[in-house]
Amino acid sequence: MPDSARVWVFGASQQLNGEVAQALGRSVESFISSWLAHGRPVHGAMDWRYGQFLIIAADEEASGVSGCSIDSLFRTLKALEEETGATLLDSSLVWYREGAGEIRAMPRPEFRRMAAAGSVTEETIVFDNTVASVGALRSGEWERRAGDSWHGKAFLAVGRSGQA
Repeated sequence: MPDSARVWVFGASQQLNGEVAQALGRSVESFISSWLAHGRPVHGAMDWRYGQFLIIAADEEASGVSGCSIDSLFRTLKALEEETGATLLDSSLVWYREGAGEIRAMPRPEFRRMAAAGSVTEETIVFDNTVASVGALRSGEWERRAGDSWHGKAFLAVGRSGQA
């Protein structure tokens, strides 16, 4: 995919391995191979990272992506959540790395409390699932220090002021 391709990052609330991850991968690949926008095939791709993140990209310059085609992606993922029991569409979570490098998903209020307590700092590595392009993903804007992401403004400022 070119750097300009649009990207969506979906985080699972826990590591997905084995049959669940394989079933998700097969279903998403099947969806992408038949993904349409205004009757034309969408040039798309997927990646599965760290057993916890589903990344889907679409080359808008090659095929375009419409609101209806994006809706079809989300409907498909919702159906896969129900089928597999995996959670991919929960945007209330924050993903970060603990000291040993393990990836954790935490509800925003709990992450805010951790920041206020100093358990999460500017140096904590977070995953910014709001990245919008493959280029941003490749350049390190997805996995980076909390102090360099929106997480720093949303949570660490609260932690520094002592408010929760």
